Amino acid sequence: MTRNTWIRTFHPKPDAEARLVCFPHAGGAAMAFTALSAALPADIEVVAVQYPGRQDRRAEPFADDITTLAAGAVEALAGYDDRPLFLLGHSLGSLVAFEAARALERRGGSKQPSGPERLFASAAWPPSADWKAGTPEDSGDDVIVEHVRWLGGVPKALLDDPGTVAEMVRLMRGDNKTLGNYRRADDAAVAAPLTVLLAEEDPKNTAEQMTGWARHTRGGYGLELLPGGHFALTERDSGAARLLTRYIREDLKKTARAS
Repeated sequence: MTRNTWIRTFHPKPDAEARLVCFPHAGGAAMAFTALSAALPADIEVVAVQYPGRQDRRAEPFADDITTLAAGAVEALAGYDDRPLFLLGHSLGSLVAFEAARALERRGGSKQPSGPERLFASAAWPPSADWKAGTPEDSGDDVIVEHVRWLGGVPKALLDDPGTVAEMVRLMRGDNKTLGNYRRADDAAVAAPLTVLLAEEDPKNTAEQMTGWARHTRGGYGLELLPGGHFALTERDSGAARLLTRYIREDLKKTARAS
């Protein structure tokens, strides 16, 4: 069997009733969702997306734009649609998840004719924001490192290691170029309901900024707060697993009642 280079399953759950597809942040990798995968109950299986250009896909070029990443992920998910899909993106990953949701809804199919059950977007400006203005890929290395330090989530020891910093800068430049090419109109929307996750101490995002996401769904919008900083979603004990579980189980019950 050919290995799926795009998808990682850290904790296989053969009896799961739903799959949560997770899309990582700029500079991140699928392994960012390891803790969340472990924290979710047996009825929810996490499958995390591995973008090209990092770790075991380091030799591959970075994607040209967000829609290319989404298309690759959607193609790779073809064998995972035997259960309801929920999409979760963090930071840059929120945009990839949004585009993947749109692609799944356009493609449909006998098993998942209406695309994902719900889209979760964490720590990201809405798709119609000026993403070029917020991506420092043309800045010096020190500016990129300081930006990462400002966001938090990276131990100081790693930021003091030259090898780690060099790789981090390489990843951020590649992913920020991908992000800087992203453009989406105000009326681009998914049919699925949308829940935005915002950490209370996120230095980059505010509740006011997040309201822009409401324009990008026809299925209902809501905002949920998490304790912690920009990377609260992927940190232990943030309450994210409980929150996601509640939404997913409630959506599954609604689907069961409607069928």
